[in-house]
Amino acid sequence: MTEHDAAGVVGGGLLSVMTRWERFIVPSCKLCATGYCRNARVTSSIKRQCGDCTLCCKVMAIEALSKPVNVWCAHCRPGRGWAIYAERPPECESFSCLWLVNDLLDEQWKPSRSKLVLTTSEDGLEVRCDPGFPNAWRKHPYAAEIREWAVAGETNDMTVVVIVGQRMILVTPDREFDLGIVGPDERILRKLDGTKVVGATAAEETDLGRT
Repeated sequence: MTEHDAAGVVGGGLLSVMTRWERFIVPSCKLCATGYCRNARVTSSIKRQCGDCTLCCKVMAIEALSKPVNVWCAHCRPGRGWAIYAERPPECESFSCLWLVNDLLDEQWKPSRSKLVLTTSEDGLEVRCDPGFPNAWRKHPYAAEIREWAVAGETNDMTVVVIVGQRMILVTPDREFDLGIVGPDERILRKLDGTKVVGATAAEETDLGRT
């Protein structure tokens, strides 16, 4: 049994989100639907638009505007868009959630409908839940698909993390590890038995060398 440094916990900023969409998809791989499978990349056959969806302007931090997570951006008009769209910061201009770029995620996953913004980190998938709907990720069909991604992630040594406010939940194929409030300078440590996660805690990055 080993303890393995797993998920990099970030403050939810747009700059932290990695985009990896330009590869071929393995149709049978559940994790390909997230765009984060190490065996495939994602292409989109359609060009989606945000439309009335502005949820990223709430659940993500925007460093250039000193906007914290889980509060509406002062320049956002919820359900309508940005008041300063043409002058928006580069981190906003370059950001795309997974639904926007991946047509394997159907209309049910549009953030304005699901209340979930899917992004990736260096370690896997992050499901950012609108704090006004903290149980949205537990509803059908989202809960079952999140669990399927966790199954694929265990095989590929990737994590699936649900973020509700400052609270983080590590989802594995057969259980959830509620890590409570996790700070921006903390990382998730997984305790592994082979590839199976049997424990999880959060620790300061500065403490990792002493664990």
